[in-house]
Amino acid sequence: MDYDLAIDGAPDSVPGGTVVLLLHPSTGETDRIDTDFLKIDTDHFLVVSTRTTAREVTQKLEYYDVDEDSAEILDTLSVDRGYSRRGASHVHYVHAPDDVDGILAAVEQFLTDNPGKRRISFDSLTELAYYADEDSALDALGRLGDLLDEHDAVALVHVSDEVHEADVLDEFREQSDVVVELDQDGNVAAEY
Repeated sequence: MDYDLAIDGAPDSVPGGTVVLLLHPSTGETDRIDTDFLKIDTDHFLVVSTRTTAREVTQKLEYYDVDEDSAEILDTLSVDRGYSRRGASHVHYVHAPDDVDGILAAVEQFLTDNPGKRRISFDSLTELAYYADEDSALDALGRLGDLLDEHDAVALVHVSDEVHEADVLDEFREQSDVVVELDQDGNVAAEY
């Protein structure tokens, strides 16, 4: 199954199983790219957040007018930080932001439970590397790619290009099918 993309410079569409890597500066404005990715040509989407809480993700979706009826959110921060948790059926939690197995189990459950076109936004692998380590983040990316292939889904994964060494960035690139680079001025370039 093919998925339309709404990312400048990227292909118009990609097949299921595609990992789109979004490389950006630490202070880059990624919300526009992320929400445009989630808005189109999808039946269900999952936002995996290792950077913000479910409440902040919900606010972002509302601000950018993304259909929340199609949304599920995996909050990896609230339990670990002792924050109150929303009692909503579309919000899920893991116990810590470095729980790679728990995160991927939740992704697999989402893909299994929801038919049709499914998209995943993973924001961010850099934060996962911060809480766990870079090897765990790279492992998570590889395992995510396998799940996408198995379930004919697509994902946009966020990585800050200012935090990782060049060899680690190369490994992230190698495990991705499309690489989108956002610069400090908001310009977008894509490799595929």
